[in-house]
Amino acid sequence: MTSFIEQVLQELLDRKTTISETTFVLPSKRAGAFLINRLSKLSSAPMFAPRVLSIEDFAEEVAGLKSIDNVTSLFEFYSAYLACTPKENREGFETFSTWAQTLLYDFNEIDRYLVDYQSFFGYLGSIQEMNHWYLQEERTPLMENYLLFWNKLPEYYEALQKQLEKKELAYQGMVYRRASEKVIEYAEAASGSFVFIGFNALNSAEQNIFQSLLAAGKAEVFWDVDEVFLKDEQHDVSLFLRNYFNSWPYYKENKPTKISRSYQGSKNIKMVGVPKNIGQAKYVGELLSKMSPEELQQTAVVLGDESMLLPVLNSLPPNVDEVNITMGFALQNAPIAFLFEHLLKIHTVQGDGTHYYKDLMLVLSHPLVQQVTDGYSRSMLENIRKNNLVYLKEEEILAIVPQELKQLFKICFGDWKNEPRIALDSLQELVMIFKDKLDKDRDKITLEFLYQLHLLLNQLNNLLQEYPYINSIKILSSIYKDLLSSKTVDFRGKPFTGLQLMGMLESRVLDFKNVILTSVNEGVLPAGKSSNSFIPFDLKCSYKLPTYKEKDAVYTYHFYHLLQRAQSVHLLYNTESDGLNAGEKSRFLLQLEMENNENHNIENFNISPVVPPVPAQLKTIDKSAGVLEKIKERAAEGFSPSALTTYMRNPLDFYKQYVLGLKEREEVEETVAYNTLGSVVHDTLETFYRQWLNEEITITKLEQALKETNAEIEKQFREHYTKAPLDKGKNLLIFEVARRYVRNFLRSEIKNLKAGNTLKILKIEQKLKIQLAIDGLDFPVFLKGTVDRVDEFNGKVRIIDYKTGKVEQNKVEVVDWEEITSDYDKYSKPFQILTYALMMNDKDPLPEVSEAGVISFKNLKEGFLKFTKKDKKGYGAKKDTDVTVETLEEFKVQLKNLILEICDPEVPFVEKELKQNAW
Repeated sequence: MTSFIEQVLQELLDRKTTISETTFVLPSKRAGAFLINRLSKLSSAPMFAPRVLSIEDFAEEVAGLKSIDNVTSLFEFYSAYLACTPKENREGFETFSTWAQTLLYDFNEIDRYLVDYQSFFGYLGSIQEMNHWYLQEERTPLMENYLLFWNKLPEYYEALQKQLEKKELAYQGMVYRRASEKVIEYAEAASGSFVFIGFNALNSAEQNIFQSLLAAGKAEVFWDVDEVFLKDEQHDVSLFLRNYFNSWPYYKENKPTKISRSYQGSKNIKMVGVPKNIGQAKYVGELLSKMSPEELQQTAVVLGDESMLLPVLNSLPPNVDEVNITMGFALQNAPIAFLFEHLLKIHTVQGDGTHYYKDLMLVLSHPLVQQVTDGYSRSMLENIRKNNLVYLKEEEILAIVPQELKQLFKICFGDWKNEPRIALDSLQELVMIFKDKLDKDRDKITLEFLYQLHLLLNQLNNLLQEYPYINSIKILSSIYKDLLSSKTVDFRGKPFTGLQLMGMLESRVLDFKNVILTSVNEGVLPAGKSSNSFIPFDLKCSYKLPTYKEKDAVYTYHFYHLLQRAQSVHLLYNTESDGLNAGEKSRFLLQLEMENNENHNIENFNISPVVPPVPAQLKTIDKSAGVLEKIKERAAEGFSPSALTTYMRNPLDFYKQYVLGLKEREEVEETVAYNTLGSVVHDTLETFYRQWLNEEITITKLEQALKETNAEIEKQFREHYTKAPLDKGKNLLIFEVARRYVRNFLRSEIKNLKAGNTLKILKIEQKLKIQLAIDGLDFPVFLKGTVDRVDEFNGKVRIIDYKTGKVEQNKVEVVDWEEITSDYDKYSKPFQILTYALMMNDKDPLPEVSEAGVISFKNLKEGFLKFTKKDKKGYGAKKDTDVTVETLEEFKVQLKNLILEICDPEVPFVEKELKQNAW
């Protein structure tokens, strides 16, 4: 395969053209590097290298102006805006920047396409006035200001142009307009000739430059278009070139140079649907693994979506020894860039020096922070979780940090006073701290990222010195993100050997025998109709500005150019539809299928990863000697009702929690958790009732408790939760729930006393522990627990368990004793209250007739829900609510059987399949 650049160079050499005196202009610098490389191989005699320029550099040279980036353009525009706007109507830079970027883009388009700005802006102002026309004669001040803005656009445009001209600066469109105006003068003064290679879609300024140099006999243009597309007037590949050949005066007398006929050649094209971006990256690696070294030298992997760079790099197979990456790595994807962005975000809001825990955790969990603090930040994270610290002040952070790390933490969490200068100095100091602590051999990539960020911060510093408009960290953060989005970290490699890895734009003018193109999905190739512009579609059409139609044609050209001289092509697209524009194959693929070229062997298939079905196997843990020893230790410590019901629910959970001693990782409780709510309610009631132990409860005592409820609830929240505010958000709602639980409960107690009942508190939050004699076990077994309340109601003893959740009467009833240890959902509540009753009876025998049950704060209207033993005779069956010695003996049999099963070395811990909640 002979590339287009080689064909052009060979023709020039055959003509005996003085190459050294020729200036070559190409669409990109990458193409220029390829041209020099190919020239060195084709030339048989030594020569001086010709000048090779990109079209942007050439336009700057002709215009005599230096191009500036978007951020500098924005600041210059703001200076011009202030100069021509009355003081009372001026907007701050932060508000200005929200619309000025879009307007600069439109200025750029107007200049690139040589539009008469006076008539254009007049037309645009008239359109806006028509859009806001209404029947009333008087306009509101808001409408007046809005229309004034559109009418002042010519003034803004002129002021910006004059200001930049004085400094010999220009934004890109302005460079092209001035180059178009000066090109004839430039052509007359220029020595040597110009060769333009591989262009397609030219703006009006570029067209004028090309035509002027052609007319002056100083230039030659080599278009890379295939005869097939040129003859097909409906095909978008030749949309622009057909227009040039038909409308340029030069082509009325001269034929276009080098019309290719290579697209008709034999090609193997495979359209492959692959799920997800990672799937595409892995498939690229699989394709490359099958290639020989010679084939890899002639292969390009072109990324339709450039965010796939890292997945593709990580998927390269071992046989790829050399790879040249043209596109560079986006600096904004570097982890360190995210850290700096987050620090700016933390300090954007000027507060009282208090930091939210999530902001702290994002900084402390950053890999680089953990590395340079030797893991100290991890222990600090655990401290935040353990102590449930939702908000921390700067002085609280610095008080616990070791001396050698104080400066690092002071930079990150100190007060930047909303001063951009302090923010920049802090970030620069942070770069130096990281640099000094990193290993120069082991952390080369991170150090390169740090260096690039150091350059970016220097650029920000220069902007800060030159323009006084960066007056807050919020504006600084916005500028930082704008600059960051355009920065890349270049990869060093051999540009002309090995596998070529590039983005779509880098592939311009280049040809490869083997092409692998990823992300050929609608919305990626082509990109779609989105446009950030104030100019209506109809106005763009009237002034021949590019619309989505022309932009789609540009993508079409690039796509077909990759195929033009290639012999083996793999076009990959994402088949998954779990995101915007994902899952739909590009129209380019459908077009290829419809064309049905007889020389092209097109295959279309999907690849899905083979995922073997994994049977849902429940885990089984055998009881080793070590496990049995742990069970004995637990038995000696005491089985609690919650531990035993955990075993009933799922033996594997019991094994993890009570044998291995594993606990769920503590997380910061930003919103009060349900178990915290329960603790607050329990402890509040304990505080009230403990002072009345062994006393008759009176209405007066309960009414006094009602008055003290709010203060006691708040006190308990402070002890169980944090000092975080309870007067807003979800915490306010949960605080109110706890308050109402307690107040409603106290009111229900008052109601009972008013009805003539008597109440005496015997025990409150009583800790219990008894030994349980079990035949067949050669080690002691204890039961332990804390009973919420024991009282005497109308002379009858009641054992009460508080529940903050909703419990109904049928959940405290037992029909079959043998099921009480097997059905957790049905019998966990009666199991717990009978365990408490058994322990109470062992310590101090209960009266012959006692009761045990639950008080549910979500079901207070039902009052005391008594344990009930029902027979099996169905509706109307006999119910027994008394806890008698016989009842406890029957329960004890089942309890002992459950403990025997837990301690039996032959019975493994078998995982239960838990029921899912039905919604």
